[in-house]
Amino acid sequence: MPKNPPESVQLHLRQRLNAHAAERWPQLTRVHVRFRAGFAYVDGEWEGGERLPLCRLRFTGVLHTWDFALYQAGDDGYRDGILPSGLPAGSAEEALDCAGDLYLRPHAPRGSGPTRVAAGLVLLVGPPASGKTSFVRALIARGQIDEDAVVSSDEIRAEFLGTSPADTDPDAADARIFEERDRRIVARLAAGRTAVAESTNVNPRARARLIAIATRFDAPVTMLRFTPDLSALLEQHAERDRADITVADIRASAAVMARHAGAGQLHAEGAHAVHDVPGRRQGTTPAEAAAHFSFA
Repeated sequence: MPKNPPESVQLHLRQRLNAHAAERWPQLTRVHVRFRAGFAYVDGEWEGGERLPLCRLRFTGVLHTWDFALYQAGDDGYRDGILPSGLPAGSAEEALDCAGDLYLRPHAPRGSGPTRVAAGLVLLVGPPASGKTSFVRALIARGQIDEDAVVSSDEIRAEFLGTSPADTDPDAADARIFEERDRRIVARLAAGRTAVAESTNVNPRARARLIAIATRFDAPVTMLRFTPDLSALLEQHAERDRADITVADIRASAAVMARHAGAGQLHAEGAHAVHDVPGRRQGTTPAEAAAHFSFA
């Protein structure tokens, strides 16, 4: 088994990467480097403790030269990459920047005008009661998207099952609903039009299914995150008075999102852009939130 580099080299690498991240990637609170079988695995830590794999380095024997492999979220592994220099090896800082340009893209600065959303697949990512439906209704009312652009699993469920779904096999119903959802998204993307997937999408497996569809049509994927705190979620849930979703459902969905829907994770899964949608916590109405975005 290949040996790890000397402890002094390991310490040097950690210090250099953390110093560079403090200047170049301030959204990271820390860079973690762990060594195994001759490789250095580099993760970034976001505020709140979420960690995102970025790249893998291999010591070449020269202090400032490391072979580079980029993290691939699709197979949870690493693939040999080429740095912007055109070489497969370079400094650790070059490697961090190469991964950072892909996974740590900064949001558009406030006051720079509406955030432009490219034509393609738009995933709304947020727990029930986080404001997704109110947001898309505001987009439609403002004429920013057409009503047919929104593909809602809840609306499809209502179309198929009506108001009395109790006698329906839930697994069979879900399969039918998501098959129809996918069909409608495919029809939009095949025509070169935007499709807005209005479902919770807090689970990586659910997002992977939709990203795979977008990939078939070479359509960019934009993810819009809805991240109210739990107290706001429960307050909004109480106002909606929906018997089909319980408080336990809200709490569970919020917990899944907190673990698996950070901006870095979404970029790693294949999002071309990730933006947070302001809401009640920021004192923003759905109409005001819609005004933050423009759709191609």
